[in-house]
Amino acid sequence: MRPTLPQWSGTLAAKAAAFITVMCCALAALLGVLVHVQVTDQTVGQARDQALQRLTQATERYEAGDSLKGGAGVDPPGLPPTLRNLAVGGDRGTMVADFAGRPTMWAAGPADGHRALAVAVDYSQQARTIAGLDRAILWSSGLAIGATLLVGALAVTRVTRRLHTTALVARRISAGDLDARVNDPRTDPRTKAPARPQDEVAAVAAALDSMASSLQGKLLAEQRFTADVAHELRTPLTGLHAAAELLPPGRPTELVRDRVAALRTLTEDLLEISRLDTGRERLELDTEQLGPLAERAVRGAGSDAEVTVVRDVAVETDRRRLERVLGNLVANAHKHGRGPVVLTVDGPVVTVRDHGDGFPEYLVVHGPQRFRTEGGARGHGLGLTIALGQAEVLGARLEFANAPDGGAVATLTLAAQEER
Repeated sequence: MRPTLPQWSGTLAAKAAAFITVMCCALAALLGVLVHVQVTDQTVGQARDQALQRLTQATERYEAGDSLKGGAGVDPPGLPPTLRNLAVGGDRGTMVADFAGRPTMWAAGPADGHRALAVAVDYSQQARTIAGLDRAILWSSGLAIGATLLVGALAVTRVTRRLHTTALVARRISAGDLDARVNDPRTDPRTKAPARPQDEVAAVAAALDSMASSLQGKLLAEQRFTADVAHELRTPLTGLHAAAELLPPGRPTELVRDRVAALRTLTEDLLEISRLDTGRERLELDTEQLGPLAERAVRGAGSDAEVTVVRDVAVETDRRRLERVLGNLVANAHKHGRGPVVLTVDGPVVTVRDHGDGFPEYLVVHGPQRFRTEGGARGHGLGLTIALGQAEVLGARLEFANAPDGGAVATLTLAAQEER
């Protein structure tokens, strides 16, 4: 099974660990090769000097007619052919070769009659020294690589943890939690120590916190403005509505009353959005059958939409809010789409479909946005925004899409209690 990595680990941590490992291995290999070459050259040089010195002594004894001793001889057995050919040719040289199962340093020079005078010096101790040095280099390199990798991994993981925390806060802010903050200790002047200066990660965290605070302030100001405007409009609209009721019957009066009613609806929608924005909405839960509730919502919206119950189900919900969501979806389908408008209940899933031109692309991708229009088309007002906000309060999921054969499709998914 593949090991599960911590959430804070990722591409940056893996790349950093790989980079540290490669650099440590390269540095250890370079230092090891340099030490090995230096010590080997020194050891071999000392053994070569010793062998040549003995060869000189053996040559003097050979020329004086004395007997050879100390591993010297003429064409001794085990003498490497390459070194013998060099000596027969009139030159002196040395070579390391195995003799009798042991490493031996050979030194050879010319003798009379196309023969070679050679000296064998035991090279076992020097070979063991070099082998021990190589083992020490390997062990020390491994320990150094392990220690460096451990320290580097600890340093990198501290950075990746902080980056992961910053990313989590950014996701919370994008999801609507404007109170989320990174609060990196390095960005707080009350806790920042002189020995711990602000680094790049802390700068990113500080910028994110500053952006979140600025965004929160602007949104709160917008919410207060929306709520204040809606509240200020209610009083004159109430008087205007009362005055419109006193007008004499006729076409102009109908037009005035219709516009007053539209303005009152818009004002109530703005108030509802301000309440949704501030999160003050509270649920009044009860168990309701979804099929009859959908029929009541369609009747309450004054719509002739067709209601189809494929599979009825009981849901625990706030009846008033759910009727508001369904009523807004049906009203939007009639206002911005074309008939027939069909509301279908299939278990806990309710779909509202029209047969018009479909939702704009921005709405399918990003969701409804207040009063937004594109390409000169009419906007979708506040109905879908309110429907989405009320669905979130209900804990339901509202999705927008376009049918392959044309028409807009809004899908509301609720939590089912039991089927009938």
